[in-house]
Amino acid sequence: MWIGWFLRILLIVVGLRALWKFCAGVIEGAQGKRRTVHGSVPLVRDPVCGTYVVRSRAVVLRHGGQIEYFCSKTCQRRFSA
Repeated sequence: MWIGWFLRILLIVVGLRALWKFCAGVIEGAQGKRRTVHGSVPLVRDPVCGTYVVRSRAVVLRHGGQIEYFCSKTCQRRFSA
């Protein structure tokens, strides 16, 4: 019997928290604020296959004053060909 009440209360609490987060997100979006994620890493897009790669782990090709980032040596070779 008490398990049923516990589950109902838990469901209500989870539902209220979800509603609170949704409303806070709507208000934040309406005010034009942008949320920043701490500890995020910069990603770059591979021009051949479109995969996003962590910049520090990407294969780099410098040509003509530009820097291109690739997910693998295979994509780098395809780009160079």
